[in-house]
Amino acid sequence: MRIIAIVNQKGGCAKTTTAVNLAGCLATDGFHVLVVDIDPQAHATLALGLDPDELDENLYEVLAEPGGGDHLKAIIVEVAENLDIAPSGIVLSALEQKLAAERDETRTERLDNALGALGDIYDFVLIDCPPNVGLLTFNALRATREVIVPLETSRFAIHGVQKLLETIGLLVERIGHEIDVKVLMTLYDGRTRFSRKTLAEVRALFTDMCFDTVIRLNVKLREAAGKGLPICFYAPSANGALDYAALAVEVEASAPADLAAVEIPGAEPPSGPREIVVHFRDADASDVRIAGDFNDWVPDKGVRSLIESDGKGRVWTKVLQLPPGTYQYRYIVDGEWREDPENPAVVTSSVGARNSVMVVR
Repeated sequence: MRIIAIVNQKGGCAKTTTAVNLAGCLATDGFHVLVVDIDPQAHATLALGLDPDELDENLYEVLAEPGGGDHLKAIIVEVAENLDIAPSGIVLSALEQKLAAERDETRTERLDNALGALGDIYDFVLIDCPPNVGLLTFNALRATREVIVPLETSRFAIHGVQKLLETIGLLVERIGHEIDVKVLMTLYDGRTRFSRKTLAEVRALFTDMCFDTVIRLNVKLREAAGKGLPICFYAPSANGALDYAALAVEVEASAPADLAAVEIPGAEPPSGPREIVVHFRDADASDVRIAGDFNDWVPDKGVRSLIESDGKGRVWTKVLQLPPGTYQYRYIVDGEWREDPENPAVVTSSVGARNSVMVVR
């Protein structure tokens, strides 16, 4: 079971949007997923179609008393196939004051103990944290080995993430285990020079900590939340659905070294490689990568890349070693996932993404 906390002390950076829509895409891919809404605002609960005021119990009952973890299964609600939620409510805002008054040294381990009581029921647990680094967020960090930090394209957001990373570094010393932190660019508007410049700065600053996927600004994400559905259920062909589907693939393929990777349903490793060469031309692009089911959808994993000029612009050459078979793939151009413009063979995935297809004989 992989437990991933969605953390940022800044509001409005798409934490809940990421938790809910990543969960929906993982569930669509065949994984059993639990969303843990540890934010008293209960936005993830609302975004998955539940009214917090109509629920008799929520995470407060689980976390308020030692041993409450045995109660976690009782409050979990199934919201779709493969997708459940442990809901929140405004009463959770009183938890920090209640626990701060106690001398219980395990108050930061309540969530960890509760999730441990679930066993191996779930493949993924995604924790939607409140916009601060208080007791609730610390409970989430205790319980996880992986953190996703959503980051919108603004100067202040970059500064805030740097401070957050410093805070997580200090907490790791107390937690006693390493935490793998990944930065996810959200609310990205590729039409503006400012967003493109900020994306480049973030990639230069955080390097390998950045996901290759970028979540584009998309009104359908708000509409889906209003309907109480993940975007992949509401509008599977929208940019938001395609972006979170790509993120799901990256997450599936990127378990930290000390954690067992979750087996992708139906995946079978091929054998007998051939050298395949593909080209991508774009005069305006500054970074082009390729990802497909041949490399677990991790951009440029196992790929030799060359950059040249043909007089009309830059040409990216990708050299792949592939066994005979049929493969789906996409290019990632300056953070945006695209099908191959020179390959008319495409298929539509289960979440509506148009993937290019190559056949290796």
